[in-house]
Amino acid sequence: MSHDVTPSTDSPFRSEPTSRDQAPQFVLPLVVHIEKATPPARTDALETAARAVLVLLADERSVGDGEWAEVVRDWQDARIRKVVRRARGAEWRRAEALPGITVTGKAAEVRVFPPVPLDGWPKELAKLQVSGTDLDDPEPPAAVDPAVPVLWLSPDLDMSAGKAMAQAGHGAQLAWWDLSAEERAAWRDAGFPLAVRTAAPGRWAELTASGLPLVRDAGFTEIAPGSCTVVADHPALR
Repeated sequence: MSHDVTPSTDSPFRSEPTSRDQAPQFVLPLVVHIEKATPPARTDALETAARAVLVLLADERSVGDGEWAEVVRDWQDARIRKVVRRARGAEWRRAEALPGITVTGKAAEVRVFPPVPLDGWPKELAKLQVSGTDLDDPEPPAAVDPAVPVLWLSPDLDMSAGKAMAQAGHGAQLAWWDLSAEERAAWRDAGFPLAVRTAAPGRWAELTASGLPLVRDAGFTEIAPGSCTVVADHPALR
């Protein structure tokens, strides 16, 4: 679950080997709350996951001398991995007891945790399932306000909801990196409004050639290495 921003050979998101592979590897855990009787809508879950990544990146604990800052820096200095797992009932309550941040959408709840080593997951999270995050939209998502940042998904890829949540998080992170400090502050202060939508095929071709931040998956799960998955269309970056 990685992406490529620039042609740099040291990008954290290339599918090809880079010097970042020599650094200790971390993963950002995201847990989505899915009760059998009341699962969230797919788009709501994707948008909430993307906001959760932004909330963690902007949190005072993740920057400067904050308690999470060192591990966040180590994570961003290596490959950028995100893994989405699901929880319900007592599993969710145990996840909520761990240090992290719960972000809510219309009905979706996603808890994001500071990065952990690839082989060092807390036992409460390691037990959770990755599969089973297949979600649907009961009705088509509404049209998007042009002033709202949009994370456009590829129309050519069939991704599970969990995979798409991670990819949307990658796209949000790319947009965050490309914004100025003032633009980041404005987005944060507005509550990180954003939308996640699947692009029409013709529009996707335009987006991938636009110069906007583009996620290229490293191919660890589900899809082929180098696949373009998300374009981050933030108004400030157009």
